[in-house]
Amino acid sequence: MNQSEIALKNHLLKYAIQTGDFVLKSGRKSSWFIDGKQTVCRPEGLLLVAELALTQLKDIDAIGGLTMGADPVAFGIAALAASRGQSIRSFSIRKEAKNHGVEGRLAGALLAGDRVAITEDVVTRGTSPMDAVEVVKAIGAVPVMVMPVVDRGGTCRALCEAQGIEFRPLLTALDLGFTYEGP
Repeated sequence: MNQSEIALKNHLLKYAIQTGDFVLKSGRKSSWFIDGKQTVCRPEGLLLVAELALTQLKDIDAIGGLTMGADPVAFGIAALAASRGQSIRSFSIRKEAKNHGVEGRLAGALLAGDRVAITEDVVTRGTSPMDAVEVVKAIGAVPVMVMPVVDRGGTCRALCEAQGIEFRPLLTALDLGFTYEGP
């Protein structure tokens, strides 16, 4: 693990991870829970995420994913990239289509033909990034990478590989000292 990964791990352990008895969204029980927004919504945490992500992102035109989990991550990465002279546009995908104003699920600067990184604060089963992949494809952009801050479940990689999309989490459950929470 490099220094950036260690710093992000320490931030997550301090602010985002709780241990105890939890029931996950899937209904499964777990001995640990991660609220990734406790890291990505703190300036120093978001900076750690954005700096590490930018070392991994090559030839990407835009970054985004499903709102709320992807929003701070994508916007923070795009802002830091801009401060370094790199242009990466950001976008957000609504959970449901809007039927007034600018219609549809997309909000932000995603264009047909863009090479796209899908992001999320935390993935467990991988359904949110895969939903985002479908919306991005429908717009005519090309999802080339899924990059969550933390892979909690260990199952998203296979979903990405089945679609020919690179899966590159910044950290995994194993990196944080926990076991994967499968599907």
